[in-house]
Amino acid sequence: MTHPTRYPVIVGPTAGGKTALSVELAQRFTGEIIAADAYQIYTDLNIGTAKPSTDEQQGIPHHLIDIVDLKARFTVHDWLKLANPIVESLQAKDSTPIIVGGTNLYVKSFLDGLFESPEPTADVKEQVEQMSQPDRRAMLGEVDPQAADRIDGADLRRTRRALEVYLQTGTPITDLQRQWEHEKTSRPQAVLVGLDWPTELINSRINQRVKVMIESGLVEEARELFDANAYGDQSCEAIGYKQLLVHFNGKCTLDEAIERIKIDTRRFAKNQRTWLKRLRIRPGSIWIDAADRSVQDIADEVTKQFVY
Repeated sequence: MTHPTRYPVIVGPTAGGKTALSVELAQRFTGEIIAADAYQIYTDLNIGTAKPSTDEQQGIPHHLIDIVDLKARFTVHDWLKLANPIVESLQAKDSTPIIVGGTNLYVKSFLDGLFESPEPTADVKEQVEQMSQPDRRAMLGEVDPQAADRIDGADLRRTRRALEVYLQTGTPITDLQRQWEHEKTSRPQAVLVGLDWPTELINSRINQRVKVMIESGLVEEARELFDANAYGDQSCEAIGYKQLLVHFNGKCTLDEAIERIKIDTRRFAKNQRTWLKRLRIRPGSIWIDAADRSVQDIADEVTKQFVY
């Protein structure tokens, strides 16, 4: 097949078939895959992050998985610094970069540049740090209810950040992000490919995925890392591991932890749908109803819309 002049950036809900589509397109386009996932970057977080196995990769080179230790902190800035040179090097050798999203902030930042929020002063940071999490959540609900709804109540880092931005600027972080979303897009060669799923179907797929993960050894993988004190303060937030850590610390039963994984994954999928609505405004994007369709069928539709 002739080498395409553009390249796909695949987004969609968790458990929606993005990995399989990326491999299929890589085979067709003589490409290599760049993962845009905030937790697949960690070594040893395998089952719970749905990191593609060697068999699933089907011999296609995959970049930006297994690149940092569990104790390390990693940001979207770090990811972009690594992803941009890979894209350039692949294009230079006529290999198609295929970005596959798991973290939509990474995808949005890749397409349109970083959201640059102001750095809070030391006084603002100290003010937020001294607050209890319930007080932070209460204040966030008053000053930025959309952010309070979007950010999980147990997410300390993002709650703190949203409050810091508001206290520093007097403007809700939601308003600043909305301005960022409407800025002029960049990377004209990047074609956003979105997979659409009905909520009921994707929730069913999520429940099935969690079941398979448990059967594949997620509990044992998470426990081994826990016993080795391997988690860092960022890697321990990964869905699947975070909930099991509560169980390992004796605060819930295993069945309760597994049910919480399902609930939190469905909530994550809901947040992804919010991101996908924002991404739809990108000119030239391709959106596909993925329910009840084979990977080959979806790939055929994507392929027809590329310019060679």
